[in-house]
Amino acid sequence: MISSKDRAYLKRIISVESPVYQVGKDGLSQTNIEGIDQVLTARELIKINILQNCDMSAKEVANSLQQTLNCEVVGVIGRKVIIYKFNPKNKTHILNNK
Repeated sequence: MISSKDRAYLKRIISVESPVYQVGKDGLSQTNIEGIDQVLTARELIKINILQNCDMSAKEVANSLQQTLNCEVVGVIGRKVIIYKFNPKNKTHILNNK
């Protein structure tokens, strides 16, 4: 569980970044989940864009990813989902660079 200060810090970092993944009409298929997991493992913090033709809301996508990938939902802003997952294999960690 991340603290509210960490959550605010992560939102500030990701605010200038573009979404690295999109979820469309297929929703959260197994392929999408695996792709998101790979990107999340490499970066620790990502922003996902939920397209308008997606049957799921952004909050539903966030909750599903949180349960499936065991990650932290930093925030849901409009149709954007921000998620974080600590990776012990990375040499540098986002939350250690504050």
